[in-house]
Amino acid sequence: MIVVPPRYRGFGWALLALCVALLRPPELAAQRTAKPVLHGRHWVAITGKPLGATAGAMMFEKGGNAVDASCAMLAAVATMWDVLSWGGETQALIYDPRAGKVRGINALGVAPTGAVPAFFRERGMDHPPEYGALAAVTPGTPGGLLVMLAEYGRLSLGDVLAPAIDMADGYPIEQEAADGIERAKDRIKEWTHSAKVLLPHRGNGREAPLPGEILRQPDLAATLRKLVEAEQHALERGSSRKEAIYAAYERFYRGDIAEAFVAGSRAEGGLITLEDLANWKVRIEEPVMTTYKGIEVYKLTSWVQGPVMLQALNILEGLDLASMGYNSARYIHTLYQAMSLAFADRDFYYGDPYFPPEEPLEGLLSKEYARERAELIDPDRNDPEIGPGDPYPFMKRTNPHLELLENWPDAAPRPARPAGGEARASTDAFFRGTTSIQAADEEGWVVSVTPSGGWIPAVIAGETGIGMSQRMQSFVLDEAENPFNVLVPGKRPRATLTPGLALKDGRPFLSFAVQGGDAQDQNLLQFFLNVVEFGMTVQQAVEAPNITSYQMRSSFGSHESLPGRLTLHEAVPEWVRQELQGMGYELDLAPRTSGPINAIFFDRQHGTLWGGSSDFGDDYGIAW
Repeated sequence: MIVVPPRYRGFGWALLALCVALLRPPELAAQRTAKPVLHGRHWVAITGKPLGATAGAMMFEKGGNAVDASCAMLAAVATMWDVLSWGGETQALIYDPRAGKVRGINALGVAPTGAVPAFFRERGMDHPPEYGALAAVTPGTPGGLLVMLAEYGRLSLGDVLAPAIDMADGYPIEQEAADGIERAKDRIKEWTHSAKVLLPHRGNGREAPLPGEILRQPDLAATLRKLVEAEQHALERGSSRKEAIYAAYERFYRGDIAEAFVAGSRAEGGLITLEDLANWKVRIEEPVMTTYKGIEVYKLTSWVQGPVMLQALNILEGLDLASMGYNSARYIHTLYQAMSLAFADRDFYYGDPYFPPEEPLEGLLSKEYARERAELIDPDRNDPEIGPGDPYPFMKRTNPHLELLENWPDAAPRPARPAGGEARASTDAFFRGTTSIQAADEEGWVVSVTPSGGWIPAVIAGETGIGMSQRMQSFVLDEAENPFNVLVPGKRPRATLTPGLALKDGRPFLSFAVQGGDAQDQNLLQFFLNVVEFGMTVQQAVEAPNITSYQMRSSFGSHESLPGRLTLHEAVPEWVRQELQGMGYELDLAPRTSGPINAIFFDRQHGTLWGGSSDFGDDYGIAW
């Protein structure tokens, strides 16, 4: 019982009300959201554009499952240039209810023939370039879509590509993409077919399409129709559904589409060969997993940054996060330190697992290693010198890279710290690329996808209409930076793309993904904790304020690191900001502090699906 003296009762009760407001659980304090929860009984489809979500809904109406819907959404958003195009890359986690297992789809392209460190060093580059044909790995999105559909879907390729083909014939472009084209028009003009497709008003003041104007891509439409033709001809020859879809795969990677793509790439100075396309393949993988308070959390393995979220969860699991208070200075500091520890390991140890050396994932994901890393957290100050640890002893092995590890801080000198508007510009790379796709159905299929690559400004490869990837920039040229991610022909760059799936009691609990480059697993970590630790609904969790660290090395451009930089939501109170500054952080504020998070929560009590779609960007969902 609280007793307030009579003469202080007016002030005392006001103070008590303030304290209660500050301390009450987030589920009470964050009732209102900008968007409503998407409640569905039969299915949910969410992606980066409203028209894309409609394409997914159309597949459900045709009798398709969540995989069919995801593939249709992927085709639609790639056609709409939603921070990706058809020459980019696709990675997915699929929950297969028939087997009760989570499966991984690795459809990341590889470095082409001739892409070796010496090639780029001779041209005065410290990393492969950010833009142009020399930034491209082999296209992965067509293969990823076709393999997912063939192996786990039930509709035909013709059904699934129909919305995208219709859109390639002409669709009303939305403002975000239209304005992005206008901002990038000078670079787009460097490439013949990019300018032809994306700048319909060449020579005018505004050369890009206007919002709502019909954007027509006849070359892309023809390429997509060729894929459907390959399927149809195979069916006419008596092939099964799956065989017919793989006939389309063959035409893209080994047939006339491949020939046109390589010719278009070469015309713009690219390195991709017919052999590169023919030798590349999609891999169906076992994802990696950790448990957090009994919840199984799944991510793709070290060819993306996904395990970094699992490492951070392992570090945080032994801490009482809820008692710190949501987005208190103590909570923010703890998250920042845990992420710094995990991302430092990412920056040194992650790479393509199909190329030597072997990544020490067993050690990196061990709970014992996480406890050792957690002991490094200073509760009062940021540590700007956090580096990678040594997970090998937790695998009963000796680290073969100890010399590189000991000298690692010198491998990538940190840039001078920018300020003001330059500070914001310097961190744009952390939010580049990617859309996300979420789908689930009443049969139990769940799909989480983060496709990317070939974003504006992209080189369109000749008359294929396909924008080429820019993912080669994520390689390093010097093993001193990361011995696992050095550029080699045929190798995948360590990408940022990171869908997530979580199971509880062996059944789907959460499916989640986000755009935003190096910020992706930062945002998804906080989303997950918002639900699990702070009791938020899925919609509250995707809209909630996040923090962003830049202490890790960027996966883009010059691979900068900015220790101590911290973006906060502008609603964070002044006293929290002051406390964080006292801990050694340099702050900047923003009205939106994450990329658009899309997610699905599985309500086992009522047998329903809850969809959440962030209020930042054009992301949209439909449920039934």
